[in-house]
Amino acid sequence: MKRTAFLVLASLAAGCGAESGASGDVAPDEVLALSQQGALVLDVRTPEEYATGHVPGAVNVPHDELASRIGEIEARRGAPVVVYCEKGPRASKATAALAGAGFSSVRSLAGHMSAYRASGLPVQR
Repeated sequence: MKRTAFLVLASLAAGCGAESGASGDVAPDEVLALSQQGALVLDVRTPEEYATGHVPGAVNVPHDELASRIGEIEARRGAPVVVYCEKGPRASKATAALAGAGFSSVRSLAGHMSAYRASGLPVQR
């Protein structure tokens, strides 16, 4: 019994961290190309955080407003979506909300904005 409980907890821990590197995450150096190919890049940080710098072309819908503002991105339901916040927790909530709203191709930016910024890629203000 202890071994089973350990395996379950280990599996959950591996998939739940903000920096888990889960399969399907988009690397910082790939997000701009995906955006140019039609993916929606969704920044779920606050407007103040967004104003300090964001991925070029990203749309800002704070995670705590996503449910009430889903209509703003409804037309993009069929497109791939890349979600990010500063470090991960808010993006995880937004990803779950999008999946629940029928968005089928939702991925996270690996390392989120902190990793994107550290990579030296262009930041829009």
